[in-house]
Amino acid sequence: MSDALTRPADAGTSAPPKPNAVVAVLALAGIVVSLMQTLVIPIVPELPTLLNASASNTAWAVTATLLAAAVATPVVGRLGDMIGKRRMLLVSIVLLVSGSVVCALSDSLVPMIIGRTLQGLAAAVVPLGISIMRDALPADRLAGSTALMSASLGVGGALGLPAAAFIADKWDWHILFWVSATLGAVAFALVLMIVPESKVRTGGRFDGVGALGLSAGLVSLLLAVSKGGDWGWTSGSTLGLGAAAVVILLSWGFWELRAKQPLVDLRTTAKPQVLFTNLASIALGFSMFAMSLVLPQLLQLPTQTGYGLGKSMLTVGLVLAPQGLVMMVMSAASAKVTQAKGPKVTLMIGALIVAAGYSLNIVLMSEVWHLILVSCIIGAGVGFTYGALPALIMGAVDPSQTGAANSLNTLMRSLGTSFASALAGVILAQMTTDFGGHALPAENGFKVVMAIGAGAALLAFLVASFIPRRRTPAAVEAETDKQPEEVAAKA
Repeated sequence: MSDALTRPADAGTSAPPKPNAVVAVLALAGIVVSLMQTLVIPIVPELPTLLNASASNTAWAVTATLLAAAVATPVVGRLGDMIGKRRMLLVSIVLLVSGSVVCALSDSLVPMIIGRTLQGLAAAVVPLGISIMRDALPADRLAGSTALMSASLGVGGALGLPAAAFIADKWDWHILFWVSATLGAVAFALVLMIVPESKVRTGGRFDGVGALGLSAGLVSLLLAVSKGGDWGWTSGSTLGLGAAAVVILLSWGFWELRAKQPLVDLRTTAKPQVLFTNLASIALGFSMFAMSLVLPQLLQLPTQTGYGLGKSMLTVGLVLAPQGLVMMVMSAASAKVTQAKGPKVTLMIGALIVAAGYSLNIVLMSEVWHLILVSCIIGAGVGFTYGALPALIMGAVDPSQTGAANSLNTLMRSLGTSFASALAGVILAQMTTDFGGHALPAENGFKVVMAIGAGAALLAFLVASFIPRRRTPAAVEAETDKQPEEVAAKA
């Protein structure tokens, strides 16, 4: 199999109608879906009162979304390869709208968890959008467009926080979900009207056993990681789920290697370019979450602590909002570096920028402008890395596996984020200071978390150095279009 990014033979070499519109609509869909990550953050402290439930139970409004996203992303990506990426994109948006409506109509815990689960099932929109771009766009548009689509994950989260905080502060909290439903409906209509269906499909039979096995293993693993702090890391529930995850995922891997049409082609996943890209994605996901955890707490802690800035949630959102704009701008810059030097170089540059941002944050954390500066630097690094990851994946897999491969890479980032959340929670719970009889995270605790974030970014840089140096997919494809006989001779 060639490492080149190849369009389907029957698609021709002409660009689809209105490629700019296709890119804009897919990026909008990605931003809308990523909003669900920050949608409930402003109201999390109030959920026990709003839903008449305990804090431990209302935490499932966040956990349910995480678990649903982990399960849905690889499954929906594979279904997209089989029966149509645009079709599964529309299904995912319908799930988002449905979940938003359920949450908007809820006043108790159970419907809220159901709605948030449905929202989590829409998480595959971004990898599906990237895969559609691979099949539909001309070669010279691919790098920049996929970088923008990948960056929409961070852009939506960064821009959504101040908007959600403003809405929750001024109006009834249900409005948050009505806005989400409305945006989802708009995205659905635009996708239906503008985005073409990909002609690259594998067909075949869906690996139901593989889907169930992967889902069970991921749910067990993420439950152990996300709830270990509440249950106790040495409790029977945490250890039992961790052991179950190991057994189930090993059994799943054995099944996938023997299946004729596996959910995840582990042999392709073991290719050096895919393997090291996914490992780097775990480290990057780990690194990126540290900022989302540390900066909001530093901004909101009382000024009397000596290091807290005593700001509101709305201010937190406004401080983090520029990061999303920086990501969007840098995704375009990352595409130019990718076209010139290859996605491996782009990924390594981005990892170094992220590490530099965290290192700077260790010494600059006492003023609001310090945190704005740090978040923008880290956002610039994220923009570079998010743009490089899909290019690396698509440069190593067959077009018929694009949806599944991109979805798996997205899942790897999510796993890294989950591990970071658990570790940071342990550190901040152990390194505390007494404030009026209450234990608050100590300043050194935040510095340790930031140092670990910088270390994780450097680890991503190291892992990325093992990725084989390849020409960019877009460059190879452009060469194929212009000089087919010469490329064939080289192959």
